[in-house]
Amino acid sequence: MIHPAAAAGGFATAVLFGLLASGCTSPAPSTGRSAQRAPDAQALRPVSLPDLSKMTDSVQKQIHEANAALLLKAENRQSPPSEIADAYGQLGRIFMAADQLEVAEPCFLNAQTLAPDDMRWPYYLGHLHRKRGELAQARSFFERALQLQPDEVAALVWLGDVHLAEGQPDRAEPLFAKALTLQPNSLSARFGLGRHALARRDYRRAVTYLAEVLAKDPDAAGAHYPLAMAYQGLGQADKAEAQLRLRQDKEILPADPLMVELEELLESPQAYESRGIRALDQKNWTEAAALFQKGLALAPESAALHHRLGTAQ
Repeated sequence: MIHPAAAAGGFATAVLFGLLASGCTSPAPSTGRSAQRAPDAQALRPVSLPDLSKMTDSVQKQIHEANAALLLKAENRQSPPSEIADAYGQLGRIFMAADQLEVAEPCFLNAQTLAPDDMRWPYYLGHLHRKRGELAQARSFFERALQLQPDEVAALVWLGDVHLAEGQPDRAEPLFAKALTLQPNSLSARFGLGRHALARRDYRRAVTYLAEVLAKDPDAAGAHYPLAMAYQGLGQADKAEAQLRLRQDKEILPADPLMVELEELLESPQAYESRGIRALDQKNWTEAAALFQKGLALAPESAALHHRLGTAQ
């Protein structure tokens, strides 16, 4: 485990750098089957801890524990590559949840190198590059995730969103359509099809899909603006104006278990507050109150958390 003082200074010790740069380069012991083998040292990226000094003690503890678990796996010559991949991936997920994307990236790349058939690692890399606005890289990794798991609805929607952002609506449409076939109640897939139709200036079809989103969930306020644009395209100014008055900057996201799992990793007041706010948005008062209370256990003086808790109770 890295000494806390070293981590707080923003650098790792030579032991961490050496072990994580080389990984576990000894092959797993022969079992009589086609054994999974770890890659050569050059195939893995070096991973160093970032400056942890501004993070809460609870998050620092999580990072140190995940790092120690990775070192333990890497040092054990009998550790199969898939287990080392999981350890890299867990450290990467904590870094990503803490918005430390630069150090999360080599963790996920190493996990992908060690376990190339596990769709989680290219999927998380797709999100990492999407967050950085690197659309081409995000597209490549989401495509790889879908090669491994073709019916993953969240990956279909996210790849469709990337294509729309790249100005390629015709590549987005079949992805949204497949997602809707797999998950007929998906608001995000309908929203994607509506935005595809809008991009193609098929205003009537755009109205159909976007109005369906709002009919199924009146709180899906992110649909009001594109719906206004569709009505405007049809020359229905009154309806467009009514939708513009209701517009909100609110995302319509797919159900995304892997990202929810990542976002729920951190044990910090800010993370519990964010999760509590999401529970409030879903009118889950009991869950919201429980999350705010967990945040207050870590930061008893937080006025914001006390206010949020009062709202939830």
